[in-house]
Amino acid sequence: MESRSVALVTLGCARNEVDSEELAGRLAGAGWTLVDDAADADVAVINTCGFVEQAKKDSIDALLEANDLKEHGRTRAVVAVGCLAERYGEQLAAQLPEADAVLGFDTYADMSAQLSAVLGGHAPASHTPSDRRRLLPISPVDRQGAGVAQPGHGDIRRPDDVDVASPASSPRVIRARLDGRPWAPLKIASGCDRRCAFCAIPSFRGAFVSRRPADVLAEARWLGQHDVREIFLVSENSTSYGKDLGDLRLLDTMLPELTAVEGISRVRVSYLQPAEIRPDLLDVMTSTPGVVPYFDISFQHASGPLLRRMRRFGDKDSFLQLLSDVRSRSPYAGIRSNVIVGFPGETDEDLEQLEDFLVQANLDVVGVFGYSDEDGTEAETYDGKLPDAEVAARLEHFRTLAEQLNEQRATDRVGETVEVLVESDGTADGDDAEFWGPHEVSERGTSGELRGVQVRGRAGQQGPDVDGETILTVEPGSVAVGDVVVARVTGTVGIDLVAQPAGSTA
Repeated sequence: MESRSVALVTLGCARNEVDSEELAGRLAGAGWTLVDDAADADVAVINTCGFVEQAKKDSIDALLEANDLKEHGRTRAVVAVGCLAERYGEQLAAQLPEADAVLGFDTYADMSAQLSAVLGGHAPASHTPSDRRRLLPISPVDRQGAGVAQPGHGDIRRPDDVDVASPASSPRVIRARLDGRPWAPLKIASGCDRRCAFCAIPSFRGAFVSRRPADVLAEARWLGQHDVREIFLVSENSTSYGKDLGDLRLLDTMLPELTAVEGISRVRVSYLQPAEIRPDLLDVMTSTPGVVPYFDISFQHASGPLLRRMRRFGDKDSFLQLLSDVRSRSPYAGIRSNVIVGFPGETDEDLEQLEDFLVQANLDVVGVFGYSDEDGTEAETYDGKLPDAEVAARLEHFRTLAEQLNEQRATDRVGETVEVLVESDGTADGDDAEFWGPHEVSERGTSGELRGVQVRGRAGQQGPDVDGETILTVEPGSVAVGDVVVARVTGTVGIDLVAQPAGSTA
């Protein structure tokens, strides 16, 4: 058989990264060669994001860039998959003829055949979008086994042509690592049953479906065997995990099992809905060794009336009480959130509530987004829309405020002891291998010998990619990627922490 190569380019969130690695596992099992650079691949598969306008633009730009490779490189075809392809399908194909195929989630289980057809000049018809919530029963307990495609959940049918490395007694794992990072996202559920007025995700990701704990644990074991030290549990709503399996406390019981997996040093939970956070879950997250002190809580705003208009729950006082509950259990916890400004009907009083909350909340990271209409959402039909210039002004104000507050929060951590997962060892970064501290002073001795190298990683309080990092000064060769180092915070650079291994002298 002729050798075929494929490159997967992933945009968007960590959930998309899981989907790409599942596709990589399927394709590798079917004989495809995985390559890093799209220019070296017969087919470039672009796993798109369809969340907000900027993400859509980035996805289209990536498709166009990959198409350019057909003139200058090996690339013969460009295929769009992922959320943008699922959400817009035929419309995307019509507007972007540069894509040789636009494929939806239902094609993932047979992606090898789909790509082969594209290369053979017989591209499958473009995906026809539909509301994926309608593909599953309304009752959550009836959803398991419905047979609806759930990217990142593996394969219910367990195809015989996929060779995977997992114990014979365990569910089969369909995944291939696409990077050498010492952490990896692990999907525990897909979809969402909430009906936030501004969010289109449920329409193209579907209703909420949990993965079976046995599948999650099998994939965790596989990741531990493939040099992963931190597992990052991802979903659209982790606090709903288990409801369709008949037990909302399944996450509580699964966390200790995950931390006991051989090779795994720590487990991180993402995307908690404040209205669904239970005291029992807080107890488990803060008392289980190996679960990092990290809380990714989706507040979105702090004004009660505006949150109701968003079809959400809570207000400033209830959110502050929740944060107090977290910190009473874990005083040094890292807490991040996102907020939206400029939502239709947002008043000055709403903004005052939000600003007051952010000042009091003392969050480690706040992502601030300006409202924009999303196709098919309830808020798209609302009156009270604000002019674009006003939304931009509010966005600028709150981003500046969040930056100041987050930098102050980082400064408050000076003197704390943290556990840092090393992600770069200072040996392959060119000039960056030499330590440069916050004042850019080289750490060399009087005879010119290198006294320290800069390594970078994340404390337990810092989530991947978007929450800053920790800069460690260590003796050359004393740590490796994947090590967890106990360190003392000695300074900051913006929201990044600067630290020394515990016991070392400054």
